[in-house]
Amino acid sequence: MRIRNTGSEHLEVTGSTELRVIEYEPRHAVAFRDLNLSWIEEYFEVEEADHQLLLHPEEAIILPGGAILVAEDPTGVLGVCALLYLSPERYEISKMALRADVRGRGIGQHLLAETIVHARGLGAKQLFLISNTSLEAAMGLYRKVGFVEVPLPADNKYARGNIAMEMDLS
Repeated sequence: MRIRNTGSEHLEVTGSTELRVIEYEPRHAVAFRDLNLSWIEEYFEVEEADHQLLLHPEEAIILPGGAILVAEDPTGVLGVCALLYLSPERYEISKMALRADVRGRGIGQHLLAETIVHARGLGAKQLFLISNTSLEAAMGLYRKVGFVEVPLPADNKYARGNIAMEMDLS
């Protein structure tokens, strides 16, 4: 099964400062999928690993022990970020996406900071991620919060992934 960005859920920011980061609920499934498809399709091609996570976030991310955090304000969902369970002390930051109209406002940094706090609460001692160096804003954000480059794993599931990074939480 293939999925595509329907663009059916565009919400406008009204300048509200009532940003909150909450745990994923089933009502967030469409926003989680569409926000991620939007940035992936803008820069790359959607891959099979994307389909697995975006079509069934509860089964693929939450039930195995991970989490999805959602940044929202009264206008709706502004961004999302997943934590994939790798082991009891190691999680992967994945599927972080923001609405295009709210990028550059610090929302991504706030969402990532809350995701790191949540990971610590789950017992994480280390965070891992795979990204692409062409995503300059993401690279800057990851480095700013303390991620450092490590070798790409041999089993890298993303063709677009050309950099791996880790953060020690202990």
